Amino acid sequence: MIADCLSATLAAIDVANAADPNRSDGTPDALLYGQRMSAELDRLIPDAPELLRIAVRGQHIERWTSPRASYPEGRAGYLSWRRDLAAFHARRVGEIMATAGYSAEDVDKVGQMLRKEGIKRDDDVQALEDVACFTFLRWYFLPFAAGRDPEEVARIVEKTARKMSAAARARVLTEFDLPDGLAGAFRE
Repeated sequence: MIADCLSATLAAIDVANAADPNRSDGTPDALLYGQRMSAELDRLIPDAPELLRIAVRGQHIERWTSPRASYPEGRAGYLSWRRDLAAFHARRVGEIMATAGYSAEDVDKVGQMLRKEGIKRDDDVQALEDVACFTFLRWYFLPFAAGRDPEEVARIVEKTARKMSAAARARVLTEFDLPDGLAGAFRE
């Protein structure tokens, strides 16, 4: 039964994300992101708990429906957008989980992870953040950094490193060939 609920939930998240009109190599961006997140989780934490698997796959569910441009410019607008997105992702994934037969307690736990409540204090929330950071570094960092000011890139790398657990930062240093100027952020 549990495996059926998990399979149904992951499949429903994928169906929702397959509607993303934005494409990378012909694949909907949100669908590809969820698959990459799950692949990183499988690689980093092969025996990850079921609810973490759901949170990882659903982290950016239907993200395209709330474009950054629909919020004011600047830091306050960005933070408001991110907070609203996290609440939306938690609600959408929760709806899918409830339909698949998960308890309200399980839905609440995944919602907590997706809203990043307890980062640095809750192992599952931190694991989700670590997976997201690895996914960013592996798949999205180089395109993001291309053409950007090196100081801006360094600030983003520092912010990324600060969000990660000590174990994940150490692992970054063994898995990525970062220039010394950027690798230093993961040594702290």
